[in-house]
Amino acid sequence: MPPTHRTAVSIVIPTYRDDRWAMLTRSLAAARSQRYPVAEVVVVVDHTPDLYLRARRDLSGVTVLENLCDQGVSGNRNTGAFHTHTPLIAFLDDDTVADPDWLGRLVAPFTDPDVVGTGGAIHPAWEGRRPRWLPDEFLWAVGGSYAGMPTSTTQVRNVWSASMVVRRETFMAVGGFRTGFGKLGARNRPEDTELCLRMSAVGGGRWMYVPDAVIRHEVPAVRSSFGFFLRRCYAEGRGKVQMAGMHAGSAALSAERTYLNALPRAVARHLAAASRGGGLAPALRAGSVLAGVAAAGIGGAVETISGRNADMAVAR
Repeated sequence: MPPTHRTAVSIVIPTYRDDRWAMLTRSLAAARSQRYPVAEVVVVVDHTPDLYLRARRDLSGVTVLENLCDQGVSGNRNTGAFHTHTPLIAFLDDDTVADPDWLGRLVAPFTDPDVVGTGGAIHPAWEGRRPRWLPDEFLWAVGGSYAGMPTSTTQVRNVWSASMVVRRETFMAVGGFRTGFGKLGARNRPEDTELCLRMSAVGGGRWMYVPDAVIRHEVPAVRSSFGFFLRRCYAEGRGKVQMAGMHAGSAALSAERTYLNALPRAVARHLAAASRGGGLAPALRAGSVLAGVAAAGIGGAVETISGRNADMAVAR
């Protein structure tokens, strides 16, 4: 049955490093200040005993758990989600701050029984100045919503786990996030997109993007460098090829093809702005689009070759 206006929701927030404590407390304060009632807030610590003890000691009014699965954000989120008992489960990251109406707006589409999950807009909260070379089309590289995403509530292929609500029964039916695939240290893999694909496959379930459900994602200065940007694009290329291999025969990369097809127009638009006297910044953004595509392409090629070599090794 579709949820009522007051369907119970739990919020799961994974964390993994002690130096993120200040961000975690900001995230928790926002989660507990939602206008929509929250049944339980669950903090899950990823194989960091000192941080777990600190959280158990200093965080009141929340449930604190240790990751019972393999290290990584997928197992961390699963530990929290499997603990809950509410019909809907929400996910936030420990470096995000949700607007007070975030949860209520993400819950609203679940009146449609075909909706298996929702996600909202993510606005970067820069520690310093936003780099002038970073184009809006690549804000995803710092965990933000990017140019070209819907501006009204719309069905999409996937949303991001930094701002996500799932229907519990469907989430459990697919076994949650795929452990061993996802973010771990400097490695980035699209565990949220991969989850969305599996949940959509259960009875043709739909994902809805709700741009009015806003969170702010903190972006430290270290992630504002061009080097980080290239590494993130490279990792995304590798991760998307790996994900596509898990979903052979599906439209796993349909959204990426649409996105790539739009990038030449973005380059032209930035160059046109530079030619009209827009200064150096638009030209830099055009160059960044090309560099980001190249880095992702190299990552995809490396992952493709690695996969073929692995297949050959198994065949021997």
